Amino acid sequence: MIASLIDYARCFTTALGDPAQRALLRLHRTRPAPVPGDREAALRLAVQWLFRAQDRAGDGGCASYHLRSGWGTSYPETTGYIIPTLLAAADHLQLPEARARALRAANWLLHIELPEGGWQGGRIGEDQPMVVFNTAQVIRGLLAVHRVERDQRMLDACVRGAERILVSQSRDGAWRNNNHLGAARVYDSYVSAPLLALHRLTGDERYKRSAMLNLEWVLAQQWVNGWFDNCDNTRKHNDRPITHTIGYTIDGLIECSAHVRHDVLLGRAARAADALLERFLRDNWLHGRYNDQWKGSEHLITTGCAQLANGWGWLHRITGEERYRTGLDRMLDLLIAIQQRGLAGPAETHGALPGSYPIWGRYEKFAFPNWGVKFFADALLCSSGRSPAH
Repeated sequence: MIASLIDYARCFTTALGDPAQRALLRLHRTRPAPVPGDREAALRLAVQWLFRAQDRAGDGGCASYHLRSGWGTSYPETTGYIIPTLLAAADHLQLPEARARALRAANWLLHIELPEGGWQGGRIGEDQPMVVFNTAQVIRGLLAVHRVERDQRMLDACVRGAERILVSQSRDGAWRNNNHLGAARVYDSYVSAPLLALHRLTGDERYKRSAMLNLEWVLAQQWVNGWFDNCDNTRKHNDRPITHTIGYTIDGLIECSAHVRHDVLLGRAARAADALLERFLRDNWLHGRYNDQWKGSEHLITTGCAQLANGWGWLHRITGEERYRTGLDRMLDLLIAIQQRGLAGPAETHGALPGSYPIWGRYEKFAFPNWGVKFFADALLCSSGRSPAH
């Protein structure tokens, strides 16, 4: 608690000492209203910021930005799943640079693959061991490049990573070994999806069996009201997970259902998505955390909101239900308003989304995580009929 207070004090001191950061703090004192925004312009801003995140990292990966400490080092996990976003944006925006940058990121990920296969957890320089979730997200990116380039190196690396994932799986289908906190979590549905994609490409049934076993475990954690046990990325707050990890879980189930045409997976994803959609359409806002009665707490998490928007967009495409399209549209209007407010801040943040709104919220406080921008871009692409997933 004391360390957290000291960190907050330092962040506020830095922000108050800089005119651009002060302007940003002032704007974050009020809640923006969802108003129709220019989605094409928002997407271009977001993609340009991802370019900047890659440039500032300097090695081919993508970094994130913090108001107090500046740019961090590259994050292999998020760089992995940023790649499909860049490829989709390259096509939609007719932007060849986005494709070139995706290929650069993929080649960097090949370079840092662990000798035994798989990819480290955390950021470069933290010297963390291989992590299942992170490895799966790198597989996403390399598979996306393989689809467009037919580069065998990409597929070979994916297979090596998948083998590490398979041997790490527990008998009940969850992943504990070689995973964050050594804990089983339902958001590993977002691991099962790239395994199913790899199965479709290689025909190796082991990948499908592993994914389906995990999905059985995930569905067993879901309550009748749609809420999931074992959904947070902490131990302390597992009773009220963040929308970011709820979003992973929902999107993973939707994506898996597309791979195997499984109506139960889709229905269970919709059950959770509906609970948050109802609250958002009622309040034009979401909390950052939700307990088992879907009672919210803490500040809005923009990453989770973008993920949910993408999930609602896919549910609209699949079911045709207009309420999902309404949720996607209204959430994008809100996130664009937040992105526009950021133009008053430091130039390095232009086009990005803060981790929380207001920016001093607990999740990624005073920071602009690259994964939030990725999911925002995904939702914008989804609204236009394109998406890097599925």
